[in-house]
Amino acid sequence: MSRMLKVAAAATAAMLALAACGGNSDDKSSNSSSSGGGTSAADVTAALSKGGSITVWAWDGTIKDVAAGFEKKYPNVKVNLVNAGTGDKQYTALQNVVAAGKGVPDVAQIEYFAVLQFALSKSLANISSFGAADLKSNYTPGPWNAVTPNGGVYGLPLDSGPMAMFYNKEVFDKYKITVPTTWAEYVDAARKLHKANAKAYLTADSGDAGFTTSMIWQAGGKPYTVDGTNVGINFTSDAGSQKFATAWQPMITEKLLAPIAPWTDQWFKALGDGTIASLVTGAWMPGNLSSNAAAASGKWRVAPMPQWDAGGTATAENGGSSLGVMDKAANKALAYAFVKYASAEEGKDIRIKAGAFPSTTADLSSQTFLDTPFPYFGGQKANEIFAKSAQNVVPGWTYLPFQVYANSIFNDTVGKAYVSSTTLADGLKAWQEQSAKYGGEQGFTVK
Repeated sequence: MSRMLKVAAAATAAMLALAACGGNSDDKSSNSSSSGGGTSAADVTAALSKGGSITVWAWDGTIKDVAAGFEKKYPNVKVNLVNAGTGDKQYTALQNVVAAGKGVPDVAQIEYFAVLQFALSKSLANISSFGAADLKSNYTPGPWNAVTPNGGVYGLPLDSGPMAMFYNKEVFDKYKITVPTTWAEYVDAARKLHKANAKAYLTADSGDAGFTTSMIWQAGGKPYTVDGTNVGINFTSDAGSQKFATAWQPMITEKLLAPIAPWTDQWFKALGDGTIASLVTGAWMPGNLSSNAAAASGKWRVAPMPQWDAGGTATAENGGSSLGVMDKAANKALAYAFVKYASAEEGKDIRIKAGAFPSTTADLSSQTFLDTPFPYFGGQKANEIFAKSAQNVVPGWTYLPFQVYANSIFNDTVGKAYVSSTTLADGLKAWQEQSAKYGGEQGFTVK
């Protein structure tokens, strides 16, 4: 899930500016070349035999079991697992150690929206030469596209977040609300529920960059274009962006959104007691509901993501992350072995059993996976809906090469629409202008 970076360090800004100008590293050593130093699959095998230690920065709780499995399979290897904080906190720490030139981990968990930024700044190694490029057919298009900007491979997909609608069937039945299939119906359902019970809301949204971009993505929007250091940012005339702004504005204007900040204890309590009756998010959500809103177990169900056009099937990704090898890793070959184990080998199976949603095509088409019942959803085979969503993700989406920064200023731009008379359309325009200004300052040519 997306988190917003609060402040970009000055050293990081300088690093990005240098990368934006197209500078190439003169360091030809195997431990610093952004192309992996010519390291091959054979070198990976040799590194596993020799053994050693690697440091992995990851916040995902399942990585602990993955590390244990990796050490059991390769007893000569020691994995030092560090939780440097979720997305935003880790990115700040990661950028700081990269700028300092010391303390850089061998492997880092990077959300898809941030991969391009870390790749462009040469913080992530291009792992194509290790054999990573040959794994393309293993993954669904959305996650694979996210880790392969500019023709390189800068990580392997760890999971994915094809979107669906989670809803409280008990609340829907009580107030005779039909499960919405379009966004227009969704807004009408929000009106009907809140009119019937002033303390109940269809959903909560206090302004989130990840949700906004995912909604625009599903609507066919392409507000970002990236061609090397040439960047385009256009929310003002992008059709998908305007479609979202127009459709979602009534949810704010008519006060149909629960005044509760998502991902707080209060939010989970509201999901558990029926105060909030639905949310549209990534397929990684079930574990969060069952762990944090246990009181509603058996009451919730999953339905396809509402559509912009009746009869459509388009979806988008929301959240999801990769594991990448850092360019300054002390042992890139061993680091890649761990990344591959976690993403494409036994570690992947460990994570799926623990509730992670896969990005691998074989698992998404597995009958065992599709037939898995979810007690929290009344025994529903929710993976059938998630897997279909993964197949229908709108192609062609891209993030900015400074998306981490752009997300950090979302609340100061688009976020104002949720707490003032500013409209979503005006907020998106401000987001566009401030992001463009920053990009220009970092050496990008922004239009």
